[in-house]
Amino acid sequence: MEKPPRLTIGLPVYNGEKYLAAALDSLLTQSFADFRLIISDNASSDLTSDICQHYFKRDPRVRYVRQPHNIGCAANHRFVFEQSRSELFKWASCDDLYHRDLLLRCIDVLDEHPEAILAHSWTGLVTVDNAHSARALKYTLATNSTHTPERFRSILFDSGGDDDYGVTRADVLRRTPLHNSYHRADRALVAELALLGPFHHVPDWLYYRRDHPNSSRRATVRDRCVNFDPRRANKLRHPVPRLLLEYIYGYVAAIRRVPMSARDRRLCFAYLIKWLANRALHSKFIVGNPKFNEVEDYGFIAIDLDRVPTAASGSRQ
Repeated sequence: MEKPPRLTIGLPVYNGEKYLAAALDSLLTQSFADFRLIISDNASSDLTSDICQHYFKRDPRVRYVRQPHNIGCAANHRFVFEQSRSELFKWASCDDLYHRDLLLRCIDVLDEHPEAILAHSWTGLVTVDNAHSARALKYTLATNSTHTPERFRSILFDSGGDDDYGVTRADVLRRTPLHNSYHRADRALVAELALLGPFHHVPDWLYYRRDHPNSSRRATVRDRCVNFDPRRANKLRHPVPRLLLEYIYGYVAAIRRVPMSARDRRLCFAYLIKWLANRALHSKFIVGNPKFNEVEDYGFIAIDLDRVPTAASGSRQ
């Protein structure tokens, strides 16, 4: 039996023709090459299939699957992970760009820190009207803390972070329910991962998230949940209050599910109650995501996918 690659990258996509080729180019030219790229096309109606077929024929590391119908973004994320047999896993977006040393640096971090369950870099935010530079976003979350409740508190109260796109230990990810389709289910998944162990970050901007008008981060609660699962379009069965209550319960279920001391569990519930009171007081439950301008930055950096990163380590195959 063929030995699986050390890393699997899962790329779920739906109608991603505009930015897909650039994303694939930056993934397939990574200095770390021991990976498989699984693309799951969610029955796209644009040129996504043609683009994917081109890369599938060009690079043997690419596996391309086209879903017979739109199964929703959440199910598509689960699908690519369930196809993985690797030690490490990373979700990738068809919109984003990746410095050529991103995977290498993240995997080096995981090798150097066996206690870490996830590694990522800082985020550069790319806007549609500026293709040559990115906002160097600050990462202020305490996800590297050795104290479980502190990591959970930071996920609740602090803005920013793109840790759902980090390189994650697959055995840890399998202990979670993966992506769901309620409001901000992706944040609840990151919170559960933070309960399971610390994250470590490469101190450089090697991941470039693209901000554009059609980004799911800009959608309403309803539209974002429908993107996660088309069945959420039924307003009678899935009213917005239900989508919000499921979001809250996602945190409750994670605290109950993850093994921890009784004291830590009580602290996590106390932080959740405090967060709920704060959100209710400021009527923030209907906000889709923290606004980009709420995340501090260091100004703009040039986008150069081949530049030498700060404190770069040597390349490895």
